[in-house]
Order: sequence, then structure tokens, then C-alpha cells
Amino acid sequence: MSRVIGIDPGTVSFDLCGLEDGRVFLDTTIPSAEIGANPQILVDALQAAQPLDLVIGPSGYGLPWVSIEEFGEQELFLFILADERERNQVSVLGGMGQMISLLKTSGLPVQFMPGVIHLPTVPEHRKANKIDMGTADKLCCLALGIIDQARRHHIAYNATSFIFVEVGGAYTAVMTVQAGQVVDGLGGSSGGPGFYSLGAMDGELAYLLGKFPKSVLFSGGVAAMTGQPALSPEAALELRETVPAARRAWEALFEGVKKSVAAEMAVVPNVREILLSGRLCRIPAVREELADRLSRFAPVHRISGIAQVAKEAAQGAALIADGMVGGQYASLVETMRLKEASGTVLDYLHISLADELRQKYLRDTH
Repeated sequence: MSRVIGIDPGTVSFDLCGLEDGRVFLDTTIPSAEIGANPQILVDALQAAQPLDLVIGPSGYGLPWVSIEEFGEQELFLFILADERERNQVSVLGGMGQMISLLKTSGLPVQFMPGVIHLPTVPEHRKANKIDMGTADKLCCLALGIIDQARRHHIAYNATSFIFVEVGGAYTAVMTVQAGQVVDGLGGSSGGPGFYSLGAMDGELAYLLGKFPKSVLFSGGVAAMTGQPALSPEAALELRETVPAARRAWEALFEGVKKSVAAEMAVVPNVREILLSGRLCRIPAVREELADRLSRFAPVHRISGIAQVAKEAAQGAALIADGMVGGQYASLVETMRLKEASGTVLDYLHISLADELRQKYLRDTH
């Protein structure tokens, strides 16, 4: 028997998905702002679901199989990649330190999981000078994608092949799976624009900004391009037909996704499908526009989940948690080689200041 929970720490909501012997027993969502203000809400929800064999906690940019007992200041930094002075500027980040403290004393079996860059299945040359190839929650989405495609096509996990387009509430990411293994990815801060995020930043802009706050990475997306940064996706879509700035903003997102998919096709040219996922893909107009633009590359399918409420990343985290404790999805974890993940997001930097960065933030470089 196995009883596990996966958590998706989204920009808009924290979602929880629980599996008992492969069947959903927990399927819920909590606004991120509420957890940022009071992290005890999350701990209480987990405690209410005890007994548990494993909880895959919110893992940020990735911490390959670090237990809650091992979690220290270095892990907190690698988790969110924000200095202490910055953490309180973003509500979700500000609550992370307190959340970790509460989880440490909770007695819950919490582990943190890797991101895409930590995987041995991604060739090292693709990792050069990268940090965000897909955060841990995006890797969870890929696990769900493998399950989804394998079930629909009645194929083994190691026969799955797709490009995964995740258009979330803030970021957009595009990643590739070949033979059931993750082989490349353009994360939310290294690819095209998202609804709130600018995506990859021009190096010259980064130079001109100098030391800029983390909050800049949460800006510059579709909402900002419309001139109304607080706009919801639905409201921004309504403006698309009548407001030129809104039309340009959505074109930037849609074309950005298409360019990212084209880039991934250079890595794996014969994928079986393109899978759509994420909060914005739940909006019919967005989903239909993406499907129309991407269908020239491969058949497009909106991912089918295992739960009704929790987002795809929480569902994938639950699948991985089940596999990690030897449950029904153990072969999924084995196919993806998740247990072999290692290292940190700073390991593949070759810029002139890379050593200084590692010495500043990593214990074993001192």
C-alpha cells in the first residue's frame, strides 16, 4: 500500500493531489496569497491527510531528493534563487522560510525533488549556462504527460515522445520528452513570454538594469504589454479584438510558444504529439489558438489529468511520489531516471563570474 501527496506551489494557487494505491483521495487548491500570509494552512491540510508515506513538497528550481530534515539555508536559496532581502517582496517567496520551519517540526515525510536541469537524461551540452530548463513543478507536468500519452495510445512509458507546452498563470515553458525521458527544456525564465513574466531577458537589458529585484522576472508579460499589469487573462483576451496593445501582447505569447516548439523540434524532430497544459490552456480561446498554430508540427492534444481540481503539476508530483515509494508508478520513476538526479542549478555556468557565484551560495565550494 502507498499513500502520498504531491504539491504544486503555483504563482496563483497551491494545489494538492493525494494518491492511495494509485487512486485519488485528495484533490484541492489553496490561493497562494493565503499560504504566503499563513503557511500553517498548508501544514494543517497535510496533517489532516495522515498517515502518509511521502509528501513531495514545493521544490522550486529543484532540490534532488533532499529531505525536510536536510533542508538548510543553502537549500532555501537554491529553492527560490532569491536573497533573504528579496524574499518578502513576493508574497509566496516571503512565506517559504516560515513554511519550511513549520514542515521541519511537523513530522511529515517531506522530500524535495529535482528540476529538469538535474536529470541525467538531459545532455550536458544543453545545460551550458542554463539555470531554468523547467522547474520541479514543470518536471511533474512531464510525468503526467507520459502517463497521459501512454494510456491514450496504449504504449509503454519508454515509447512516449512529445513536446510539452505549459502556459501557466504567470510563466510559459516548453519541454521535450523522448523515449519516456526528459531531454531538453526552455523554462519560464529562459523561453518565450508568459502572461505575467517576460520570459528570457535580453542580456543587454540585464546589464542596463544592473542589480535588479527578483520581482522584475514576474513582470513584462502579456498583462504588462497591454499597459494594465494587474489584468486577468480573461480580461486581456476581451481586449484583444479592440485594443492594439492587447493584440500585440497576445501575439508575442502565441508566437513565442511557436518559436519555442520549433526550437525543440530541432532536438527531437519526430515527436508523436504536442501536449498542452497549464492554467491558460483551460481557456478555450487560448487553447484553440495554440492548437491551430502548433498543429503544423505534430498533432496537438490537451493533457488529460487524473484529478478534477488540482493542477497538472500537483497530479504529476503525486504520481512521482507514488513511484518513489514503490507504488503503482514505480516504473514511471524508473523510466524517467528520476532517482539519478543530482547537482545544483549553478553547476553548468561557464560565465566569467560563475565561480564567484558558486563560492557565495554553495557550501562545498568554500
